[in-house]
Amino acid sequence: MPKNKRPAPRKSNNVREPDTSAQAQELADLALEIAEREEVPGFAPDDEREEELAAAVRKAVRKGARKGGDEVLYEAIELARYTDPLACRILRARIEEEAATWRLRREDGPEYEIDAFLVPLFVRSTGGLAPREVFQDDEAFAQLSGSFQAAGLDSPSARVVLIRHAYDLAEIDHVSYSALHEMLREAASSLLEKKLQPAPTIEASIRGWTGEPVAPDETAMELRFLLGFSLKRADDPFYRVPKDEEGADAYFARRMERYRDWTADVAPLVRRCLGRDPERLSVDFLYQDLFFGAKEGAVAELGLLSLLSEVRRTLAAKDLEADQVHAAVAPLDMGEHIVLRANLYALDGGLPWGSVEKPVDLAADLGAEIDEMCDALLSIGLEGVSVAAGFSEDGHAEGAEPYRAAGAA
Repeated sequence: MPKNKRPAPRKSNNVREPDTSAQAQELADLALEIAEREEVPGFAPDDEREEELAAAVRKAVRKGARKGGDEVLYEAIELARYTDPLACRILRARIEEEAATWRLRREDGPEYEIDAFLVPLFVRSTGGLAPREVFQDDEAFAQLSGSFQAAGLDSPSARVVLIRHAYDLAEIDHVSYSALHEMLREAASSLLEKKLQPAPTIEASIRGWTGEPVAPDETAMELRFLLGFSLKRADDPFYRVPKDEEGADAYFARRMERYRDWTADVAPLVRRCLGRDPERLSVDFLYQDLFFGAKEGAVAELGLLSLLSEVRRTLAAKDLEADQVHAAVAPLDMGEHIVLRANLYALDGGLPWGSVEKPVDLAADLGAEIDEMCDALLSIGLEGVSVAAGFSEDGHAEGAEPYRAAGAA
């Protein structure tokens, strides 16, 4: 009898994708190639390579966390961070834009774009915010939701929805790239159907506030975020930014003016949404931006506020006025990261009275970070600020030059 033959192995229809490390390296390499070209004077951007990077990022974002998309994106950013700062900034900006925007077309209808935006708020109060009091005023919330179009921040033909929750930073931190993209899909479904659709990812993003409770007589400053989604026709001229630099500058200047007017108008509504006694609250707005840009701006501002509070405490402990103090700022390489240190000196020199530090991402624009820190120190009335190459062991500034703010004579 003939022997039974082992059946030939079937060919799998599942195409094996490269592992996450290989995909992450590919993204980092593409970003580095674009960065190296941009750093060469006279070289124009390579549109083909930039579109290749955009397509690769878009694919990873849409794969979702369950399929390893997030792992690829975060690993690619880490690879770029330790390779080239500009490449990391290019890659992260592309990832953040792809995660916070989505273009879609339904059957033979028009193409739409939906984006996720945040409005960061610094809320000052005595006793802190109470979760049970937030968004209990239906009328105030309805007016706030409609105010984005009424104030000209969104097109009259757009559809804007505001989530009825004031997110804290921990909640915003938990929203990954692919999770935000899924939230866009859920919001778009509800807005296009004009009725509520299941939105499990949006619901899961409301995790509840963390942090220590505030005593009833304690003054608190808390960071909160309003999250919204804006759906519009992709060809809506309201959002078309002029291609020339002068026209683009004028476009954004007009929007900034409208935004400032909006913050003044809606501040009472926001206070009504955040507490039963709005008079005990004060609200400061940061600029509205796409999800991750607004988050990063708020975190940076929070860090500067913390640093300035530390400076004020140091001066108070020494019984000094701000105009009796000069600061010197220098970047220090700590190996895995960089810190900006500001030493505080008497006007006649000597050893520093104290120092404060601000950590800086390896991929950050160091010059912009130094400018931001120096401007912040000057804003509290210090006699002056210098920028140094470093500090000696006893704290003296080395190679210090006076800092002059942009536009100063």
